[in-house]
Amino acid sequence: MKINGSQILIETLLEQGVDTVFGYPGGAILNIYDALYKNSDRIRHIITAHEQGAAHAADGYARATGKTGVVMATSGPGATNLVTGIATAFMDSVPMVAITANVPNSLIGLDSFQEVYIAGITMPITKHNFVVRKVEELADTVRRAFEIAESGRPGPVLIDITKDVTSAECEFVSVPKKAHVKPALPSEDKLKEIVAMIDGAERPVILVGGGAQISGASDIVARIARKADIPAAHTLMAAGVLSYGEEHNLGLVGMHGNLSAGKAIANCDVLLAVGTRFSDRVATDKTRFAKNGKVIHIDIDAAEINKNIQSAVSVIGDVKDVLTALLPHIAERKRPEWMAKVAEWKTKDYKPKDKDGALRPHQIMRQISALTDDDVVIATDVGQHQMWAAQYCGRIKPRHFITSGGLGTMGFGFGAAMGAQVAKPQSRVVMITGDGSFHMNLNEMCTAVSFGLPIVVVVMNNHVLGMVRQWQTLFYEKRYSATTLDRKTDYVKLADAFGGLGFRASTEAEFADVFAKALASGRPCIIDAVIDRDERVLPMIAPGCTIDEIIM
Repeated sequence: MKINGSQILIETLLEQGVDTVFGYPGGAILNIYDALYKNSDRIRHIITAHEQGAAHAADGYARATGKTGVVMATSGPGATNLVTGIATAFMDSVPMVAITANVPNSLIGLDSFQEVYIAGITMPITKHNFVVRKVEELADTVRRAFEIAESGRPGPVLIDITKDVTSAECEFVSVPKKAHVKPALPSEDKLKEIVAMIDGAERPVILVGGGAQISGASDIVARIARKADIPAAHTLMAAGVLSYGEEHNLGLVGMHGNLSAGKAIANCDVLLAVGTRFSDRVATDKTRFAKNGKVIHIDIDAAEINKNIQSAVSVIGDVKDVLTALLPHIAERKRPEWMAKVAEWKTKDYKPKDKDGALRPHQIMRQISALTDDDVVIATDVGQHQMWAAQYCGRIKPRHFITSGGLGTMGFGFGAAMGAQVAKPQSRVVMITGDGSFHMNLNEMCTAVSFGLPIVVVVMNNHVLGMVRQWQTLFYEKRYSATTLDRKTDYVKLADAFGGLGFRASTEAEFADVFAKALASGRPCIIDAVIDRDERVLPMIAPGCTIDEIIM
């Protein structure tokens, strides 16, 4: 059949299983939005307050489901407003397809109104990008974009389409979505080598990274840990891969990780690292990280092997598939001496104390955990609150802790929470933020209200840029340059102005009361949770230091 480029785009998105897109219209993309209007019964469109919010929403949708998130924007400023969201997805290996419309072919290169070369701008922060200037190339380009976004190590892909392509017509034939080809499993000899290292180890540790989350390896990681009696630590991006109640889970590792997790890795003789890139927030001193252990590194991206940490043995492949192949061959055994030593370290892990008449971060997270069920989704912004959420969220399932790890994007949380809520309408979504991060994209409260997304926003309000202030306290002799905000924003009135509900709490009892009311309301809510400006994220390992220099 012969249809125009805008309808071809809709049909190819449907081929790829897309049911929701996030975006914001404008002049160059009007034809596509007209097609969205005509096909509103087939694809849902969520208009946000800002294109950055739409990009983060597509990201959150993808993280919550494992499907590819889709965001749309018009040319010029609409396209450039996506950049931070695309970079956020790129750093955390999130599958996303960003679709931008550009000025017509006849106006390209003439500094036309709202013309920008978005493909060039986004080249360093996408897996690939395309410029479509012929309608005959559109359908196959869209199919290829999804294939690239989803295969191997996932990531964002951008498609820029000139406006005349969206109105031009050509023949269209629907094609079934192509199945992805996974990397081959390691050879029998390589499997035997890895198994021999694990079985022969006296002090093994599993380090679980975000790749385990992406591949759906939660169950298989837990089974290996239990079968071989191996303690496991996780990076921020792997929060939820192992249950927080799992006996072998040592919790978060790295700059703000548990003492026990850091000590176990520092003293292990074999480190089974799965789907991790050993970032500077995990391996704070790469020259001394796991210095006593041989590293087995399993990752789908060959570029990560030996990039930051040298491995004794490496496997390039899907984490779940490789671990599934290893499991039957790993010996079932107990390691009582090693587990006893790990248990001793766990008794020394940092444990915050309650404070009567005040509200502390761990108390906030404790009440959130107590008052929500196992299907709750926690989305965060970036800063102290992000670390407290990861440390104290209590129990989270895979794909239920959504945060910006690699780029560390303040303002990420609200858009991501909206995407997760759209993806999981039966789950409660709680967004943890700080007053610094929240001011970045609080405009998205209008989107949550307009689309009836009952997100509960918890603002850990300390009137400062908490994480930067913490560094200024520790390393800059308390010179608080530009970090004391003391903004006069009334979050209760703000929520009301947007059409939501607002609450305030300054003690744990008050927080428990208002959080329960917010959940029961079924409406978008903001809770102003007042905490002390000198609260710190502890423990902490300074850059370039090791677990032996941890600040407790």
